[in-house]
Amino acid sequence: MELANATMNGNDNNRDTLYMLGGLAMVVFGAGLILTNPFARRYTSQLGAGGLLGAALPDVERYFRLRSM
Repeated sequence: MELANATMNGNDNNRDTLYMLGGLAMVVFGAGLILTNPFARRYTSQLGAGGLLGAALPDVERYFRLRSM
């Protein structure tokens, strides 16, 4: 019964924060792994940051349209 009360008293927020930070760490680690690949480095250097953002923008807009439905 004490565990149920501890979850209801706000410890659930700590777990959510831990999951969020763990997910963020996995994203950063995964991006680092991808960018250490020489082929990925060559591709990103050819496109540049503006080219990558321009290529991703239609996908982001489509995601927000689907999300708002």
